[in-house]
Amino acid sequence: MIREPVAFEGFLESVRRFVREVAIPAEGVVEADERVPEDIVDKMRQAGFFGWSIPEDYGGAGLTTEELVLAAFELSQCAVAFRARVGTNTGIGSEGIVADGTDEQKRRYLPPLASGKWTGALAVTEPGAGSEATNVRTSARREGGVYILDGEKCYITNAPLADIFTVTARTEPGSKGAEGVSAFIVERGMPGLSTGAPYRKMGQAGSPVGSVYFDQCRVPAGNLIGGVEGAGFRTVMKALNKQRIHLAALSTGPAMRMLEMAIQHTNARVQFGQPVSHYQLVQAMMADCKTEIFAARSMILEAARKRDRGQDVVLEASMCKYFATEMCGRVADRCVQMFGGAGYIADHSSIERWYRDVRLFRLYEGTSQIHQLNIARLLLRESA
Repeated sequence: MIREPVAFEGFLESVRRFVREVAIPAEGVVEADERVPEDIVDKMRQAGFFGWSIPEDYGGAGLTTEELVLAAFELSQCAVAFRARVGTNTGIGSEGIVADGTDEQKRRYLPPLASGKWTGALAVTEPGAGSEATNVRTSARREGGVYILDGEKCYITNAPLADIFTVTARTEPGSKGAEGVSAFIVERGMPGLSTGAPYRKMGQAGSPVGSVYFDQCRVPAGNLIGGVEGAGFRTVMKALNKQRIHLAALSTGPAMRMLEMAIQHTNARVQFGQPVSHYQLVQAMMADCKTEIFAARSMILEAARKRDRGQDVVLEASMCKYFATEMCGRVADRCVQMFGGAGYIADHSSIERWYRDVRLFRLYEGTSQIHQLNIARLLLRESA
């Protein structure tokens, strides 16, 4: 259930004001400098953006899944870098600890994540373990009171600036698949951990992504999430099932913003004596965009409410992520088309940046093709 409606609407309005008055005016600076200015990060900390989904007992807002996606629809209507800066703390960087952490782990790590003092990251993907996430090669062996980690993670959002990492590693030599995979909380200062320089990317300027290296990295045994070996993949999947609904919302907000930009442009652009928006083929593209945005928003809210009721949402989370990210790509393409030549020129409009930025949505946290297979597998299981 949503908390008291008036208070929550006030919260959403504060997010809208941040987006319109602070974030959108700074989008050009973020792209040019490849970073979110620290004064804006501080404003997000003060507004509690980093702790949206962290329980109130640990300093967070304790938003329900439904509340989280409603907030995500708003925050994601500014450049991707802003929501990515807080997104790992409100999602995959903290959710494993929230779901399966011991009481001590929650007390130690969740408050600084909720306040934004620390930035979290999820380190699962490896050079040989992307879509096949169970193909974990990073190893962890127990030596007295510590685990020794060796391996490499890649394509990790916020890796260059993260303070703590949720890391999957194989604790059972010779095991295959999800069996024998454990999850650890690794702090940046622990001996043997290092991160690479931020990658050069197609888009999402200001959102650093990089590699994480473990070279005889010494991690206290108390940092094994849940204190149980072999449960790491299940912990990650718990985090991803929620995050996929969250990411679907974060892919819908950009579609809303792009359609708004396209409508403004076509209303102002006059060709053959009338605004471009008056032409029926342009209106058809607008109608397709709006309809698909509505469909994505509706299914995301339904899945979020189902999760809040404690029901299984593995299938719904996969469908939401698949549909919303593909929808966003279609909307981006149509909006560039509505801008005409100006849509291709960065000097004339930021719509070309959005076109590049949203392309990643269909790749991370499970490619569209992996989700198609997952949806079909779950559907066939149900029919059996």
